[in-house]
Amino acid sequence: MLRLERRATPSSLMRFASPLLAALCMLMTGFLLFSALGKDPMEAFYLFFVKPVSSTYGIGELLLKTTPLLLCGVGLALGFRASVWNIGAEGQLTMGAIAGGGVALWFGDSDSSLAMPLMVLAGILGGMAWAAIPAFLRTRFNTNEILVTLMLVYISQLVLSWLVHGPWRDPEGQNYPQSQGFGDAETMAVLISGTRVTWGIVYALALALVAWIFSQKTFAGFRMQVAGLAPAAAAYAGFSEKRNIWIALLLCGGMAGLAGICEVAGPIGRLQQQISPGYGFAAIIVAWIGRLHPIGIIFGALLMSLLYLGGEAAQMGMGLPSAITGLFQGLLLFYLLATDLFINFRLKRVDSGKTRPTAPRESVA
Repeated sequence: MLRLERRATPSSLMRFASPLLAALCMLMTGFLLFSALGKDPMEAFYLFFVKPVSSTYGIGELLLKTTPLLLCGVGLALGFRASVWNIGAEGQLTMGAIAGGGVALWFGDSDSSLAMPLMVLAGILGGMAWAAIPAFLRTRFNTNEILVTLMLVYISQLVLSWLVHGPWRDPEGQNYPQSQGFGDAETMAVLISGTRVTWGIVYALALALVAWIFSQKTFAGFRMQVAGLAPAAAAYAGFSEKRNIWIALLLCGGMAGLAGICEVAGPIGRLQQQISPGYGFAAIIVAWIGRLHPIGIIFGALLMSLLYLGGEAAQMGMGLPSAITGLFQGLLLFYLLATDLFINFRLKRVDSGKTRPTAPRESVA
């Protein structure tokens, strides 16, 4: 028989091995799933993991989808390290897109060189403003930031829907819920010729490096880590919990807002009813796959981006439903949580043949 036994100290090996084990278990489950559906597993794996990156255009699409996942994932990780559970990066991304898109529509067809910098600034501030709502409610009324950030996602999506159906709808758009297209000055330049990837990926990688420096080399980052690992010690040292909450949520909101403007000023080129297939939610998985470390999150974002592209290729090549992408994302998260158990516990074999000694019976006279 096997039972779980708590380790004396957490396993450093399992901390880094569990994402790899989770990915392996995801692949094994996918093999069984495709076989059960009557599909060739090898063909499915080729469509999922090889074909999307077999060309320069495919690599560009991989980097394009990595951009919002990386930005949101790094921002979420900063908060998670401080035990600030922001689940609403999707809403902050949406509000960043709205704020930056509003600036683009205000400039119109102008060729001003100020358009793009102001759009980026507005996107960052829009995401931060949306994240400031749960920060205020948590620090002032002790509300649960998980619920508040999650509910604000739906409010932001309704705001976007109202704008593209109403005051910002393109009068020449044949009643489609979308704004006018952005001009050349309001569109991010393409980074690799022949692809759609923009300079947003450069911003994302640079901010991942800045986040690493912030968390490892600054006193503010140290305060946030102590607050997450040992709240009692942080309180004894006089570290302000409210300050940590504001910093964590505003940083994540700003990075998610930047992700939003990278989307609408990049491949989309306008505001429309749906600007994200759930990047803000998928970034939660990305953050945990990367062990809340910016370098690890880069690889996690690449893997999640590949799942998005592979799901689209499997839909077109094998006629699989669109839910296949979400299925693999869910499997990855499920197995990651399962394998993380072995960071603090180990399996120990127990000899089932051993029996407890029984007390001797009293003799009857």
